[in-house]
Amino acid sequence: MHTFRWISAALAVGILVLSEGTWLGAQQPAAKPVNVDGKVLRSTGAATDPLPGSWLSYGRNQNETRYSTLKQINDTNAKRLGLAWSYVVGAGGGNQEGTPLMWNNTLYGVTTWSVVYALDARSGKELWRWDPEVNQTAVRPKICCGIVNRGIAIYNGMIIVPVTDGRLQALDAITGKPIWESRVAYPQDLYTLTMAPRIAGGKVIIGASGGDKPTRGFFAAFDAATGHQAWKFYTVPGNPELPPENDAMKAALKTWGGDFWTKGGGGAVWDGFAYDADANLVYVGTGNAEPWVQKFRGAQGVDNLYTCSILAVDLTTGQLKWHFQTTPNDNWDFDSVQQLMLLDLNIKGKQRKVITQASKNGFFWVLDRITGEFISGAPFVKTTWALGLDAKGRPIVNPAAYYDLDPISIFPTGGGAHNWSPMSYSPITGSVYISVSLSPFTYAATAELQPGTTGYSRGSGTPKLIDSPAIGPPTADGMRGALEAWDPVNQKLVWRIDGGGGIGGGTAATAGNLVFQVINDGRFRAVTADKGEILYEVQTGRTGMAPPITYEVDGKQYVAFQGGLGRPATTVGPNDAKIDNPPMMFVFALDGKAELPKPAPPPAQAAKPQPPAPGTAPELQQR
Repeated sequence: MHTFRWISAALAVGILVLSEGTWLGAQQPAAKPVNVDGKVLRSTGAATDPLPGSWLSYGRNQNETRYSTLKQINDTNAKRLGLAWSYVVGAGGGNQEGTPLMWNNTLYGVTTWSVVYALDARSGKELWRWDPEVNQTAVRPKICCGIVNRGIAIYNGMIIVPVTDGRLQALDAITGKPIWESRVAYPQDLYTLTMAPRIAGGKVIIGASGGDKPTRGFFAAFDAATGHQAWKFYTVPGNPELPPENDAMKAALKTWGGDFWTKGGGGAVWDGFAYDADANLVYVGTGNAEPWVQKFRGAQGVDNLYTCSILAVDLTTGQLKWHFQTTPNDNWDFDSVQQLMLLDLNIKGKQRKVITQASKNGFFWVLDRITGEFISGAPFVKTTWALGLDAKGRPIVNPAAYYDLDPISIFPTGGGAHNWSPMSYSPITGSVYISVSLSPFTYAATAELQPGTTGYSRGSGTPKLIDSPAIGPPTADGMRGALEAWDPVNQKLVWRIDGGGGIGGGTAATAGNLVFQVINDGRFRAVTADKGEILYEVQTGRTGMAPPITYEVDGKQYVAFQGGLGRPATTVGPNDAKIDNPPMMFVFALDGKAELPKPAPPPAQAAKPQPPAPGTAPELQQR
């Protein structure tokens, strides 16, 4: 049992604040907060939700819809939003990507270097802070795709945090003191942890980043009480001279060739996850094949399972139940790790339990989440790399989209039509709200594969633009990023407004007919869910933005998110005092009167960005 703190009186009469905004008279101890166990997580968002004002997991609920039933802030008063308070997160290193959590009147966040902090959710007062003391000098060169961290988990009085250097830690949610620590992976093997862990049936599920390094993708389950590993599932096969780990790896071997395993294979699990407790299935999305260009992977024209796929794995046994590959034989870094969302939809008069994804490759997928059956798919942005889908959902590749030394430019962008930027769903409107990128991207291959590279090159000369034939909604002139409302039943665009992008920021939907959106350029806004009308917009003065959440304490609704790169102004040491664009936690509420922090310095005064490694696309660094 953990001892929970007493919350001191703020009023002269000694009123005590209780969990979820309940009040009692003086001289009485604060009520024990509702414990976040499997039952509470499963009921989040349902009519039986015991903590409707909280935000208890990355996607708010286990369906990953990022939908809140709160509606104090709504389409009639959103114009009154203002900053309530802010908090200096501390030195950073990359884009802010973490989703904060709120429980027991406490807001929990994590920095890019895995420092966890707890704040009073009403005032921003720091309650505790835990630094895992990552060896930044040693780890920094091992990181695949940016110094980032997407979030934490909460379970049975513990905060579960993925540490960049491969450790998984459980901290006491009240004190911040460590309870257990486990090893998921080692940076010496070019793995790091950037994914927000999730809770499923008493287990912590976590995958490892490293898909643009010569690594073999995997994800694993750990006992939430002890930290002991329960099982581990590799997403691509290993050395064929060794016995395959399971039947799934035996089958996958047939879809590879040559000496692929010497280059890792790829298939990293670094973002998308969902859990269906009734089906006892956990779902993950997997990353690109490695190296990017098929000519360097040992064989051409093979699917390379289970890269760029959606996988369903039995929670108890860790065995594969089904898979669906969104980009067979990937050549374009079209990961399928994007957010997985579980919905119950009426499709052609039949209620279906589905899993959905707005993939990096530009297609929105709707699959039966029990069997993996393809139901529908459609491009949600302009797409030229594929001509369409066959009856089973397999993309029909445009022959002009294959490339070698001569550069070509295709739609969507290599950073993804939709990348890690979280989308949300409103059961009121039936729409999914997606931040998208609309630009094309240039591809070429290097003549030879250099060690530690992906085989990608921008090439030399003017790329050949593959502009047609094109499928998907057309792009308005000059629009590079947007917020879309997408109908997943009819696979059509409902509305689209300028401002967004697949990398950075994200959305949260509410019962107040609102979509809260954060844009990577520093903007925060409230948009009507039904029509896409911008009711409120403010520039925070930061860039490198994380997605928003909304919560309620003492009957007052707030919106919270992180932002700011936080790179040191001169050197890259962890103890630099002078920080450009310092990371901040921003918390907004109706009639908030706090002043926004001073804006970041102009680019000429900011630290010079480090050049990308040879063979790596600069646009794809923040994963």
